[in-house]
Amino acid sequence: MAHLFFAASIQRHIETPEREVDAHSVGEAFDTVFGEQPRLRGYILDDQGALRKHLSVFIDGQPIRDRQHLSDVLGDASRVYVVQALTGG
Repeated sequence: MAHLFFAASIQRHIETPEREVDAHSVGEAFDTVFGEQPRLRGYILDDQGALRKHLSVFIDGQPIRDRQHLSDVLGDASRVYVVQALTGG
């Protein structure tokens, strides 16, 4: 099962402890978490279901490629990190 982590900066807004999820894609993993914590959906996804611009998701240290449909594949031992993206100049 994949292991899902939410950064402390996200947990300040909505408590999201790390957890293991039985999912084959990032979207499936998020759906599992949203089923338990529906308020988190609006913070993570926009109105079209895409990842919000102020967030980044990494699978085993690599950024996801599909921010629109969240179809990036997860392995049984994948580690998924959801963090706020750094902005500024």
